[in-house]
Amino acid sequence: MTAQTNKKAVIYCRVSSARQVTHGNGLESQESRCREFAQYRGYEIIQSFSDDMSGSVIGRPGMQAMLKFLRSNRKKELVVIIDDISRLARGLEAHLQLRGAIASAGATLESPSIEFGEDSDSVLVENLLASVSQHQRQKNGEQTKNRMRGRMLNGYWVFKAPWGYRFQRQSGGGKLMVPDEPLASIIKEGLEGFASGRFASQAEVKRFFEAQPEFPKCRHGVVLNERVNQLLTQTLFSGYLEFPEWNVSLRKGQHEGLISLETFELIQKRLKTKGYAITRKDLNEDFPLRGVVCCADCGHPMTAVWSKGRNALYPYYMCRQRGCTGEKKSIPRARIEDALHDLVKALTPAPSLFRLANEIFQDFWKKRANAGRERITHMRVEIGQIERKLAQIVDRLVEADSGAIVRAYEQKVDELERQKLILAEKIAKCGTPARDYQSTFQTALKFLANPWNLWESGRLEDRRAMLKLVFGGKIVFDRFEGFQTPEISLPFKALRAISGPEKEMVPAAGVEPAT
Repeated sequence: MTAQTNKKAVIYCRVSSARQVTHGNGLESQESRCREFAQYRGYEIIQSFSDDMSGSVIGRPGMQAMLKFLRSNRKKELVVIIDDISRLARGLEAHLQLRGAIASAGATLESPSIEFGEDSDSVLVENLLASVSQHQRQKNGEQTKNRMRGRMLNGYWVFKAPWGYRFQRQSGGGKLMVPDEPLASIIKEGLEGFASGRFASQAEVKRFFEAQPEFPKCRHGVVLNERVNQLLTQTLFSGYLEFPEWNVSLRKGQHEGLISLETFELIQKRLKTKGYAITRKDLNEDFPLRGVVCCADCGHPMTAVWSKGRNALYPYYMCRQRGCTGEKKSIPRARIEDALHDLVKALTPAPSLFRLANEIFQDFWKKRANAGRERITHMRVEIGQIERKLAQIVDRLVEADSGAIVRAYEQKVDELERQKLILAEKIAKCGTPARDYQSTFQTALKFLANPWNLWESGRLEDRRAMLKLVFGGKIVFDRFEGFQTPEISLPFKALRAISGPEKEMVPAAGVEPAT
């Protein structure tokens, strides 16, 4: 039987997340049940409101819109219909506040699941149901957190995958992070480049990422500094995970790392090191030697300018140091770069010398591979020493009664645990190189065979990299005599030592005559 009244009503529905809106029919089911109840009571539905937020939140957009509607139609004495008491709120305090707000707006609350009354027994039942709803919400939250934490303890990341990874379903169930190419390879190159010194600052890493078409950028077409810092400090890239908020310490993850833990720790050390010079805005493709070439008269780095001639602009390097005898004496860019070409070409090894060096590197590679067992034994001894230190610190930690001392011990324990993990990672990889000799040294050998090729690429990053790889510091240019003898890098020093006229290979029998 349907009651006949002239009352008007509104419907309020709620689900806990936006995903439930797109991947379920919870809102439609609630509204259908509320409309059935309204038809039974003879109410006319004039409006419907909904939210996709947690029931613990009071300031929901749909709820606030409904309260505003109720206040503007106070004289109509509207009825608010909800499917269940938990749809109004998932907490006693929130329930009481919203219940009072609805009443103060001149409306009444009804539901097909519960009879709302004002007598003491009805209020008691209502409050008990609200408390039970709150307990269910808290219990669900605790269970979800505990299950997520348990999965993290087993090495699985349970939150959103960082850039360079995506989730993939496993055959046994669940999801595992796997590298997302080509973004993973780009991030790997950027991280390893910063760790090795190829990129001297975060700004250089940022420019490297921006130069990659596949790397995501913001709407302005750039990579934000905050994003670069997030990538450089993301533990997951090392193949490990940690989540201090849930007391999940650093541990080996089930996913494949893009870099080693040792490389990650080196990146963190570089980030904490102060004193890296800010990349100058006036460094560009026009004058790649700016700041590297120094004046022979005063030793200060030269600057560079475009000078306006009668018909065109002409590039020059010059010294602007006050009091220098070479102050503002212009040197054509072509003259310096031609002299640099001759200087670098003079360092290029002869083919026969290069083949000899290649053979020496191969012998050294084989010896290093054969010495793997000795290194493993040594690292296991180090792990044993670290474990003994940890045991001693834990004993002291139990006896400590000062908060500052406890924090210092905990920090030391974390540091030793990280050292232990790095050594364990080295042991696992020792004796099994990720790539063979040719794959590992191919790029380096190509560079040593002809370093000037890097300059001829025309890219500012390549030219600056060549200067870092060939020379050990600043290079001095004299206006009259050209480049002075520079400090060269270790690889070219080694090649020069091998090719020295006074040096020759010692015969197998040694320097004494054979007997």
